[in-house]
Amino acid sequence: MTEPATDAVNAAMEAEFRLLDPAVRSSPELLAQLLHPAYEEFGTSGRLWNRESILSALRVHDAPTPRPITTSRMQGVQLAPDVVHLTFDTESGGHRAHRSSIWRLTGGGWLLYFHQGTRFADTGAPSPLTAP
Repeated sequence: MTEPATDAVNAAMEAEFRLLDPAVRSSPELLAQLLHPAYEEFGTSGRLWNRESILSALRVHDAPTPRPITTSRMQGVQLAPDVVHLTFDTESGGHRAHRSSIWRLTGGGWLLYFHQGTRFADTGAPSPLTAP
């Protein structure tokens, strides 16, 4: 059974949707506003990213333009007054991924602290994120 979304969960979801916007993902300045200083990510490629490595990759002149991302099944739970965990699926460029984000409330608002993406193939089987 899922819990009703709290104001904190809704705020983290709004921040996640901003983060998924291609205009934000292609701008080091806008992206930096959403990433916690201690941010880490396990990418769908298996690569470990941190705040500086992602921002540096965006500063490269021939960095690829981010593709639009379709999001589904986003849900969240407030783990503590200042911590929210979101889970959701994405599709972009024919690639699907299960995603997990941890957002922390700081003096500057909700910042992404940790993210993991795991690619998956659509087998038609029910998702474990969906209750039977």
